[in-house]
Amino acid sequence: MSGISCKSDTFEIVPQKDRRGPITMGLLWVTMVTAFPTVLIGFEWYKCGLTLAQVVASASISILLLLAYVIPASYLGAKTGQSYGALNLNVLGNWATKLATFNLLWIFIAWYGVTALFLAEGLKGLYHWNIPIVIMAASLAILMAFNNFFGFKGVANFARFIAAPILVVWVIYTFIKVLYDTPIQVLDEPSHKSFTYALTLVSSFVIGYGAWGNECDYWRYGKAKLSYSIIPLALSLIIGMLIFPATGWMLANMSNITEFATATNFINQYSFGGIAIIAALVLATSYFAVNDSNLLGSANAIESFFPFRHRTTVTILAIAGAAMAAWLSLSGATKAVEAIASLNCVILPMPTVIVLSEWLLATYLFKSEPIFAQGINLSEIPLIRWPATIALVIGCSLGIATSGVIPNTEALHVGIASVQAWIVTALVYIPLRWQEYKKEVWQANRIIETILLSDDKQLVGAARD
Repeated sequence: MSGISCKSDTFEIVPQKDRRGPITMGLLWVTMVTAFPTVLIGFEWYKCGLTLAQVVASASISILLLLAYVIPASYLGAKTGQSYGALNLNVLGNWATKLATFNLLWIFIAWYGVTALFLAEGLKGLYHWNIPIVIMAASLAILMAFNNFFGFKGVANFARFIAAPILVVWVIYTFIKVLYDTPIQVLDEPSHKSFTYALTLVSSFVIGYGAWGNECDYWRYGKAKLSYSIIPLALSLIIGMLIFPATGWMLANMSNITEFATATNFINQYSFGGIAIIAALVLATSYFAVNDSNLLGSANAIESFFPFRHRTTVTILAIAGAAMAAWLSLSGATKAVEAIASLNCVILPMPTVIVLSEWLLATYLFKSEPIFAQGINLSEIPLIRWPATIALVIGCSLGIATSGVIPNTEALHVGIASVQAWIVTALVYIPLRWQEYKKEVWQANRIIETILLSDDKQLVGAARD
């Protein structure tokens, strides 16, 4: 298999001694699904005319749908100890794995650039520095790579000891304060937008921001116990995708602010009493933690294809992220966030949905080990596994077409594009894989019958065994 190195630790199973408990994994996930954008999106939803009741209901439904995907995806990583690339390789084949890895790489670099730009805008809004935003965004993107030079350990320790505690304390304080200042009557306010519109809008962000697609790249470092995945994931999403956006909506309702830069300044005044240094600390901690995970995911993708040293990979990606941040600072990031979130929740989880479908089939129908349990044998990986490739192309095509990202396709933007695409992907893969499996069994039985009819006693004995 040309271009993929078997020396990369991306293909190695994480040993039990290197696994982390649910507290560490939960704090890491808090920083991955909780950041200033999840507060600022509440301002955007207020601007779009959603009521607080619609925000809470839509976010709650979206979280439940997201958990239906993210729990098995994370548990699979913890149970197998294998990475996104390793799991995809056996199930999807060479070509589809390369496609999935390429998609993961460019989307994560895009997120990295957007996050660096948001931090630059936030700091400039707090301090009014006379520095071009393009230079600030690119410089911050380089600085944000620091923790990744120490691999997963550096990322996890920053999340556990610094980022997550600061974020949790800040959001609890701000949420309680704004809840006290918000009249209960806002829950009864009528909306001029339908609930279908609200659910479509909210779910695009919640699932797009909360579904990383390569959950196994992180959770392979976790201990393989189902409750160790369920509880941290559920609590993290409640904090990041329900409490944070609801806080943002209530702050917008209180201030009538809808612009992100102005909203950041208002949050500084409201939460930190105008003390810019504290606001900057929380802001930087939040965005640094998110980009830690973005860069770690990108590094895993690169190292699946090229035998680079980890620090070399991080350096290359930091430069690419800086270039992305600079470009977005010139073209605007608000629309970019919406587009990336919509594409993220459609494209990246698709391979994982297929791997989970394979796991389901092998466990309950084939009564055998799934393909990915066989380990990585590069010489035996086919170029294309047709059931997975067909399901991947159909699912992604449907998801992109109904996501609203493509101009002039607003009429197709109905329902929850990501979930619909996931379901279709599984429904396409399962019967195709079942037919392939029956063909494999038939061929194996024919070979055994041929051997049993032969005169070679040694082969006959082996066939019977």
